[in-house]
Amino acid sequence: MEEAKFYKSQNNSKVQCQLCSHFCTISPGQTGICRARKNEKGKLYSLVYGYPIALNIDPIEKKPLFHFLPGSLSYSLGTLGCNFRCANCQNWDISQATDIEAKIKYLDFIKPEEIIKSALTANCSSVAYTYNEPTIWTEYAMDIMKLARKNKLKNVWVSNGYMSPNCLNVILPYLDAANIDLKSMDEDFYLKNCEGKLAPVLDNLKTLKKEKIHTEITTLIIPSLSDNPKMLKKIAQFIVSQLGPETPWHISKFSPIISWKLKNLPETENKIIYEAYEIGRQAGLKYIYAGNMPGDDKENTYCPKCGQLAIKRLGYQIERLDKNGKCAKCGKILDILD
Repeated sequence: MEEAKFYKSQNNSKVQCQLCSHFCTISPGQTGICRARKNEKGKLYSLVYGYPIALNIDPIEKKPLFHFLPGSLSYSLGTLGCNFRCANCQNWDISQATDIEAKIKYLDFIKPEEIIKSALTANCSSVAYTYNEPTIWTEYAMDIMKLARKNKLKNVWVSNGYMSPNCLNVILPYLDAANIDLKSMDEDFYLKNCEGKLAPVLDNLKTLKKEKIHTEITTLIIPSLSDNPKMLKKIAQFIVSQLGPETPWHISKFSPIISWKLKNLPETENKIIYEAYEIGRQAGLKYIYAGNMPGDDKENTYCPKCGQLAIKRLGYQIERLDKNGKCAKCGKILDILD
């Protein structure tokens, strides 16, 4: 186990973890909400440092990031545990894993240097910290991110946005892009479905914007839980006013088959996605994308000025029709980082 860096000692050998906005107080022998950080005799340890459960070479579009290095590969990794307990989670087998200390005994220890070597060998342009919440393994992620920067690899976080301000400040100098789940603008939804709070997510998004980190937003539209048009309008308006109209918004269909607990709900109907798309367009967003709808034209990038098709997508395959990040027809800048 690796001693954690983001915690404070308290009385009676208790510690307060300071990685995420739960700020768990952890007694000796216990773990925090994420189950990946354990108090051993008054010291906090990361159970998952060096023990990724998933390693893959992914297209950057899978994160999803549509305006950051389009068509490139990203070396992607994740560990066990999560600081949220989203009932809709599709990676619940790793994010909601219990008894992590026992499970890591069956995993290989992989040094940060090995991650970078594998990424370079695979001709990846970035390293993605994904699959589960990277905040809970920030110590491991940071060691990889520093090496990635030295080797001219970009760093990408796929996150629920619930990191503490201190954690975010530490990763910012090494962070190049992020896709953040903005699950709802309803506090009750966050409390009941995720066992978290909305405000820290909104605050962190504002910080990412202020620090000029390329940010894209994903909202999973769950029937009866996060499909209210008024709520979706609030999300779109928040993105436009606080993050900028150029911020891509991914609105994704919910599937009960891969859901952790919501198997009784129906799949999101296409018409609801189209309604959300129109809500975003009317709010002033330039780039709105339908997720989990392969082949739909609303997965494509269009010029916000003249409507010309700029990037055509089929699943994770893309065809670039733009001209060096500008519309080939009218020359409009398409807010793409190559």
